Amino acid sequence: MSGPAIVVREVVKSFSNGDARVLALKGASLEAAFGELLMIVGPSGCGKTTLLSVICGTLAFEEGEVSVFGHDLRGMGNGEMTRFRRENIGFIFQQFNLIPTLTTVENVSVPLLLRGCSKKSAQARAAAMLEKVGLGDKLRAYPAQLSGGQQQRVAISRALVHEPRLVICDEPTASLDAAAGHRTLELLRESAVHPGRCVLLVTHDSRIYPFADRIVQMDDGRVTGQFSDPSHLHHA
Repeated sequence: MSGPAIVVREVVKSFSNGDARVLALKGASLEAAFGELLMIVGPSGCGKTTLLSVICGTLAFEEGEVSVFGHDLRGMGNGEMTRFRRENIGFIFQQFNLIPTLTTVENVSVPLLLRGCSKKSAQARAAAMLEKVGLGDKLRAYPAQLSGGQQQRVAISRALVHEPRLVICDEPTASLDAAAGHRTLELLRESAVHPGRCVLLVTHDSRIYPFADRIVQMDDGRVTGQFSDPSHLHHA
């Protein structure tokens, strides 16, 4: 792949708070490469999740440029943006967001069904993905019957089953113990990181920093540094 997967230049995003205007992003800039697991770190309230939301098109922004796989997000209408997300982006959340009334294989099938796959085809692909993450014996289980780590593997499977080019992870290890967090990152590196894909991960969890190819540090709505060696962060 030539060129960066994601380009963010001087992005400004604000929110209204009564009569006041609060700047969440104050000229944030970054680039992410194909084949890269890029972590975004920084204190609470510094704009990490806002930046992720801008990159995946769920939040509009006032100034700057955002390009994802060569597509200018500012030029997209709502319908086009929705289609772009559905076809190109997979999401992994801290709270898993599994549907409690659906089985494991049904939960993982959802992104494929939204893209028009038949139920039979979607469930076959979902089952193959769950087999890959070691849950082949849990296809008919409901989320409440699974451990936290197993639910996280279901969430990862759901995010990857439609082979998205961009994988967005918002605090994916926050509710997991150290061992489960490490297994989650090992699984992400094995399943999600390859030359045609980019993985962006927001985290407060310094235990998983070593899994990053590169770490971008944010503070007060801006990107303030980037490191390939996480030990720099403890002194930054």
